[in-house]
Amino acid sequence: MAAVRGLFAAGEYGRLRRALPLLTARAHEAGRSGPAGAGRAARVWVLVSQLAVKDGDLALAAAFATEAETAARRSGRPVLLAAAARAAATPLRRTGRADQALRLLQDAHDELDAVVRPSADVLDTSGMVALTAAYTAAQARRPAAAEEFAARAEHSAQRLAHPSARTPAGGDLSAAQCTLYRVGIHRELGDVDRALAHAARLDKAVLPTPERRARAATDTARALLAADDIPAAFAELQRVEQAAPQEARRPSVRALTAEAAARRPDLPGITAFARRTAAPPPPRTA
Repeated sequence: MAAVRGLFAAGEYGRLRRALPLLTARAHEAGRSGPAGAGRAARVWVLVSQLAVKDGDLALAAAFATEAETAARRSGRPVLLAAAARAAATPLRRTGRADQALRLLQDAHDELDAVVRPSADVLDTSGMVALTAAYTAAQARRPAAAEEFAARAEHSAQRLAHPSARTPAGGDLSAAQCTLYRVGIHRELGDVDRALAHAARLDKAVLPTPERRARAATDTARALLAADDIPAAFAELQRVEQAAPQEARRPSVRALTAEAAARRPDLPGITAFARRTAAPPPPRTA
């Protein structure tokens, strides 16, 4: 898992796709071997669901998220159930079912929030569920819920940053992560100025992985396109490729590039950039 999580974090999706047959076969085997094995399987299914989202295959992402939930229930670990809920929420909200996704995330967050003395792992997962819920609430046009969940995530990040806290290995939650999500949350709510204010405040260099730095540039590009600043949006799209080249070739990012090129075909280098990043990812092997 450490190796394949590393591939995902680095944006090495081609190498990760080639590992899928072995990875999924081992997940099926581990899922039948008891709670510990089911826990390992759940983490695999969450990861491959996330990869399917990167490829724009929402049906496959939903199927893998279902596998993740089944394995997480066998493991008996609320943290893994919450991770499976996050995986399931993405294809739900992208297919127009944001309210259903929000209910799923609310339930997962409530279960983690009920832990009296949460470990660092619980705080990290709870905060990431809250960030996903905040973004989902923004897509559902529920600004109060979006703000509430974002504030909860920021509170968890502050608790993790306390000197007495012990940050979990591979943890995702941080103040920078919260700021990154704020860019997308406020853009979804139609407050582009506030989205761009958060983007300006975010130091992308402190984000821990190429995938996260590419995500920050992508979300900033979306906000800049909404603000009609096409040259700055194109600069961010170039930063996506610099951070993680395969991110620039994802369907959703290629769509942003196509929009920028259509609106300002005169920008130096934009046609060549669009042509270079136009190739879709290779087909899956699992």
